[in-house]
Amino acid sequence: MHISQPVRPQPSIDRLIAELEPYSTPLKAVARKKLSWDHKSGPQLYLFKEGEISILRASDGLVMVTVYEPHLFGVAEMLQPMRGHALRTEIESTVLRIDGDVAMRIFTEKNLWQDVTALLAYHTAYMGYRDTLVLQQRTYSVIRNHLLEMILLPEETRMRTSMLDYIQDRTHLSRSSVLNVLSALKKGKYIQFIRGGYLQSITTLPEKF
Repeated sequence: MHISQPVRPQPSIDRLIAELEPYSTPLKAVARKKLSWDHKSGPQLYLFKEGEISILRASDGLVMVTVYEPHLFGVAEMLQPMRGHALRTEIESTVLRIDGDVAMRIFTEKNLWQDVTALLAYHTAYMGYRDTLVLQQRTYSVIRNHLLEMILLPEETRMRTSMLDYIQDRTHLSRSSVLNVLSALKKGKYIQFIRGGYLQSITTLPEKF
């Protein structure tokens, strides 16, 4: 069964970024930089404009999602500071930060709370999507779902991250179990990849294997 990702509320994200950006401070976001939810002035929101940024589970560093399109992070952490997740830029990226209290004031003054709600609903739906992707699934199904997700990425991104790294960063599957499935899929001509395990194409992936 192919699992569809929830739909990004793009108009809401665009409005939120447009209204917050004039009050935000640019950061030097180099590759593999972790961003703190707090600053000396209090809770922070992050406006991600360009590059590649991941949400990690704080307890073990598992990648929950990697984002490639403009996005706003930190609203949930500002309202309910659980500190269960962390942000990390994967490549040099364009990121700005804004104080949480300033953002809250702008949300109210610009009547943006409906857009904030749409953003939070999307985040909740995405966590549900990810759980469906990996929980209570057979090893092959988990690998299949991640390959189908990976092939949608731009080729430049796929050529930077091997299939093994992509899958292991997002699951607790062993190296040997992932490599065995990938090797069998290539032998069956279901997928094509180049030296180093970089995914080139998918012909088709059977539901069961």
